[in-house]
Amino acid sequence: MKDEVFEYYRSAGSIAAGILQEGAQQIRVGASYLEIVESIEARVTEEGAALAFPLNLSLNEDAAHDTASYSDARVFARGDVAKLDLGVQVEGYIADTATTVDLGNNSLLVDASREALEAAISAIHPGATAGDLGRAIQHEIENRGYRPISNLTGHGLDRYVLHRSPTIPNIGITGGVVLEEGMVFAIEPFATTGSGHVSEKKRVEIYSQLMVKPVRIPAARTIMERIRDRHGLPFSRRWLLEKKLDLALPALVRSNILHAYPVLSDVPGSLVSQHEHTVIVTGDGCIVTTR
Repeated sequence: MKDEVFEYYRSAGSIAAGILQEGAQQIRVGASYLEIVESIEARVTEEGAALAFPLNLSLNEDAAHDTASYSDARVFARGDVAKLDLGVQVEGYIADTATTVDLGNNSLLVDASREALEAAISAIHPGATAGDLGRAIQHEIENRGYRPISNLTGHGLDRYVLHRSPTIPNIGITGGVVLEEGMVFAIEPFATTGSGHVSEKKRVEIYSQLMVKPVRIPAARTIMERIRDRHGLPFSRRWLLEKKLDLALPALVRSNILHAYPVLSDVPGSLVSQHEHTVIVTGDGCIVTTR
């Protein structure tokens, strides 16, 4: 890895780590969901970086892909388990990190994903496999009486690329990608009181661009122009001020121009915790850019 690229990753990670900590402190009973999301997203710009994806703030059984809508009226309630997932990019090089804020009495659940993350990081070295990391994650979560979410995984990162090889499972598997020095990826264990499997809800607030091709709907053309500088990274419908979004966005998804990210949720009434760090594999372990 070139020194310049390494510094971009380190800079993105440092910014993300600081803002995530600040943002977690804002989450309290009665606080506005929309105001917190917009405040944290604004801090990224203030630090001279850019968002790699809309701030994910997912509550209770919702594990991922939720963010504020334009007129979101939600407030945090006692007992909520809030997953705060932040992506920051500097010159396209991404830091992806997450934490969980417990507004109830769920400290053991929160510990499960946190300790699973630390166990996976400790297992990193060239020659280890993705399956080794998954086993470490599964052991820590199940040892505390919870289930890892089996159909959510960590993922490799590259310039303007949020998901690529290697895939880092949250359960033990045989083999998997062999880790090599210079690999960059995010590890994100999810611990749940539910089924250990997420499914898609109808709610969709996040999209990304898959391809460029001509579109006829004027509102769709305007959207494509506005997201050009995202370089394919995800965006929020909240960031778009165009009229007729409810017509244009589904049309772009049907045409395979955009990809939609529905909220991913375990069974109703369950609780999910998440922790995440971005790492760079080194000759004797790894550097955690988002520590």
